[in-house]
Amino acid sequence: MDNKKKPSRGHFTGSLGFIMAAAGSAIGLGNLWKFPYVAGISGGGLFIVFYLVFALILGIPIMLSEMAVGRNTQLNAIGAFRSINKKWSFVGVIEISCAFIILSYYSVVGGWVMKYIGSYLTGASVSDPAAFDTFVASPVQPVVWHLLFMAVAVLVVIGGVQKGIETCSKWLLPLLFVLLIGVVVRAVTLPGAFAGLRFLFVPDTSLLSDPKALINAVVLAMGQVFFSLSLGLGIAITYGSYLKKDTNITKDTCTVVGLDTLMALLSGMAIMPAVFSFGMEPTGGPGLIFKTLPAVFDSMPLGRIFGLAFFFLVFIAALTSAIALLEVVASFFIDTFHWKRRTATLVMGGIMAAIGVFASLSMGPLAGFTIGSMNLFDAMGFLTDKILMPLAALATCIFVGHIWGVGNVTSEVERCGKRFAIRRAYSFLIRWVAPVLIGIIFVMGLISN
Repeated sequence: MDNKKKPSRGHFTGSLGFIMAAAGSAIGLGNLWKFPYVAGISGGGLFIVFYLVFALILGIPIMLSEMAVGRNTQLNAIGAFRSINKKWSFVGVIEISCAFIILSYYSVVGGWVMKYIGSYLTGASVSDPAAFDTFVASPVQPVVWHLLFMAVAVLVVIGGVQKGIETCSKWLLPLLFVLLIGVVVRAVTLPGAFAGLRFLFVPDTSLLSDPKALINAVVLAMGQVFFSLSLGLGIAITYGSYLKKDTNITKDTCTVVGLDTLMALLSGMAIMPAVFSFGMEPTGGPGLIFKTLPAVFDSMPLGRIFGLAFFFLVFIAALTSAIALLEVVASFFIDTFHWKRRTATLVMGGIMAAIGVFASLSMGPLAGFTIGSMNLFDAMGFLTDKILMPLAALATCIFVGHIWGVGNVTSEVERCGKRFAIRRAYSFLIRWVAPVLIGIIFVMGLISN
C-alpha cells in the first residue's frame, strides 16, 4: 500500500437507504428471469418449499456474515479479508473476480431486456419465439443494447454511494414492486390462472417417490438461493462497509432476504398463471420470459401495456443488481489504488463491456468457439454459478465460523446496542450446516454439467 492519503469512503444515509440498495442488489434477473423457470422445471410447489427453507438456513447466516465482515473492516471484499487475516485474502479475490465475470455477461441479458422495452414502445412484433433466437445471434443489435445497459450502470455508480446507488435504489425498488404487483393482479385474474398458482404453491408429492427429481429440486433450490441473494460475490461485504456502526445488521439482513424472497414469489405469481392460462409449458427454461411470455402478453387484452410494464420492471431489477456488481469491482480500485471513483468505474466498466461484446457474439458469429462444448456466454455462467460462487461462500463460512470466530461476529452485530438473539442458531448454521450444504451444491453442480 502506498502512502497516498486514503480517500474518505461513502456511507448510506441510514438503514432505509441500505435496505433499498442491498435488496435491489439481490432482486435481479435471478428473481424475475431465473426463479420462475427453475421453479417450472423443478416441480413448482415442492421447489418453493425447499427454497424457503434454504433462504432461512443459508441465506440469512451467510449474508449476515458478509455484512458483519464489511462493516467491521470498512473495506472492499479483498481488503476486508486481508485486514482480518492476510492468508484469507484469496476469498475476496474470488468474490471480486466473480462479480467482474458475472457483470460482463449479465449486462448482455440486461441489453436483451432493454431491446424488448424498445420493441414494445415502437410497436414492433415480439410474439414470435424464433425472433428472439434471431436477435441474440445478430452481430450488431444485441451488442449495442448490451453497451447501452452497461453505460446506464456506469453512470449510476459514478454518482457515488449516496447520490448514485442509494438515490437510484430508493426510487427504483418501490417502483419495481408497484409494477410487479400490477402485473400479478392482471395475471391471477386471467381464465385458468388458478392452475398456475396451484402448480406454484401446492407441492407435488409424487416427486417424493422419484429420488432423482427430488434431489434435483433440492439442489436447484439451494443454488437458486445463492444466485438470487448474490451470495459469494462480495456485494454484502461492500455494501456493509458503507454502513454506520449503529445499524442493526441482523434486522436489515432479515429484511433484505425477506424482500428478495417476496419478490421471487411475486415473480412466479406474475408468470405462472399467465403461462397456464394460455396453455404454455412452465418448463420453458431460460427462454421463458423472452419467448413464452411475449406470446402470452400478445394474446391477452391490453397485453402490450402489461408486456411493457413487465419488461420495464425486469430492467429495473437487472439494473440494481448490475450497479452492485460494478460497485464491488470499483470499490477495490478506489480503496487499494486510491483511484478516483469516476476513473475506477469507467475503466472497469469499459473492460467488462468489452468482454461482454465477445460473450454476446458467442451466440452468433463466434458460436464456433467453444470451451468444453460451451460457448463463451455459457462458459462464463458455468464458471461463476457452479464454481466461483460456491467456493467463495464455502470459504466465507469457514473463515467466519472457524477463523474470525462467531464471537467477533457477535461483537460486530451488537454494536447497535441490540442483543444477538439468534447467536446459537447462527453459530451452528454458519459453522456446520452451511458448509455441508454448499459442498453438496458444488459437487452436484459439477456433476450436472
